[in-house]
Amino acid sequence: MNPLASLQAPSVADFEALAHEAFARLPEAFRRLCDGVVIRIDDFPDDDTLRDMGCESPFDLLGLFRGVGLAQGSAVLETGQFPNMVWLYRRPILDYWAEHEETLGDIVTHVLVHEIGHHFGLSDEDMEAIEAAAE
Repeated sequence: MNPLASLQAPSVADFEALAHEAFARLPEAFRRLCDGVVIRIDDFPDDDTLRDMGCESPFDLLGLFRGVGLAQGSAVLETGQFPNMVWLYRRPILDYWAEHEETLGDIVTHVLVHEIGHHFGLSDEDMEAIEAAAE
């Protein structure tokens, strides 16, 4: 029997495990600065997010940072303020994976670093260096 015949798409729980493994491989100094950032996995962005981001399709967005980044304000939560959150969107990431020659783990790491990078106001070059250090 072909080993591919029994494979299933990674579940939300599988993605949570991938995201936590990817986060654990990031440089320790970077992880310490991420204290309090919540990582969430959803199949797709909600309709409000799609509209706010100007997306034509729910597959247009792989991840999203929501909150007050360190570059924009205080890291201290104020009353009624939600924690900083990073969403990884499972179905768009799977779709991207199917169309590219990268591993799923590399894509999850890339999206996670990119979205956390928004928290810090990092440049693309900074984020590339963090990804390289995680390999």
